[in-house]
Amino acid sequence: MEVIFENLMLITWQQVVMWVIGGILISLAIKKEMEPTLLLPMGFGAILVNLPMSGAVTHFLNGVQIGEEGAIDVLFKAGIANELFPLLLFIGIGAMIDFEPILSNPKLLFFGAGAQFGIFFTFSMAALFGFSINDAASIGIIGAADGPTSIFVANTLKSNYIGAIVVAAYSYMALVPIIQPAVIKALTTKKERLIRMEYKPGTVSQPVKILFPIIITILAGLVAPTSVSLVGFLMFGNLLRECGVLRGLSETAQNVLANLITLLLGLTIATKMQAELFLTPQTLLIMGLGLFAFIFDTAGGVVLAKIINLFVKKKINPMVGAAGISAFPMSARVVHKMGLKEDPQNFLLMHAAGANVAGQIASVIAGGLLLSLLG
Repeated sequence: MEVIFENLMLITWQQVVMWVIGGILISLAIKKEMEPTLLLPMGFGAILVNLPMSGAVTHFLNGVQIGEEGAIDVLFKAGIANELFPLLLFIGIGAMIDFEPILSNPKLLFFGAGAQFGIFFTFSMAALFGFSINDAASIGIIGAADGPTSIFVANTLKSNYIGAIVVAAYSYMALVPIIQPAVIKALTTKKERLIRMEYKPGTVSQPVKILFPIIITILAGLVAPTSVSLVGFLMFGNLLRECGVLRGLSETAQNVLANLITLLLGLTIATKMQAELFLTPQTLLIMGLGLFAFIFDTAGGVVLAKIINLFVKKKINPMVGAAGISAFPMSARVVHKMGLKEDPQNFLLMHAAGANVAGQIASVIAGGLLLSLLG
């Protein structure tokens, strides 16, 4: 009882706030089923790292002490600080991606580019708020809603706020179903959301599908050499999918590997959600700027679609433009569900998936371009 009382006396209001945040994340994962593989471990980890630690109590996890340099911190250094988790996760993401919608309709690539507008706009805003150039670039990349790229850029640029940046990137990526619909509805009319888009699947041959990831990797290496590892692992995962001779590995990468790494990422990210590190003016400002970047990236894709509609006969549903961010496949699912809600016969999934895939590629290249400019 004495030990319990001592620990209760060590609890601060900041820790209680982090418990509440952790509880909200767990609730979203279980009740709303919003990216449970990511939010559940993040929420639990946020509570875990904000428990009171006194000299009378020592906590162990598999025999390793959990503390300032404990087991989860070791996991952070082993998986995030050296960029292992992002690279492995990109293999899984690449194995999930079907590039056929883009190869059949290359115009969708424009939405991937248009939805990166928020990255560079927020980069400028962060610099105006007094962040160093490297920190500002790392903050801006949050807008791509691409956790692995955020980790890669922040690590390479040696940002002082990598913890807050990673938490913001993954938090907003997981909250796509809440944030994006509000932005889309604010920028579109009912009539625009009802636009139907005919989908005619093209006949893309297997040799083309195999050559595509190889060519993209080479081009990325020429245009943005610092992005080649991320692009390369993404495209290697896709090559596993398309080669036709490694189906077992492809399925493992899509399911077991991707889920396991995402779960470990969620737990590991939580090490940077300690109250004294997380509830600071700088961290809260980064979270705000990250949300700003995310909103502007979504808006950039929608506005680009509306501009294109001024010049084409076959109109594009502007909601598809919002899927140009990198949150794959969450954003495509959100747009598809919104389309069905407006019109049960309006199937936008394949168009949105194509834009989403384009956003995945574009976000990695955008991160590489920032590294090239600042390297």
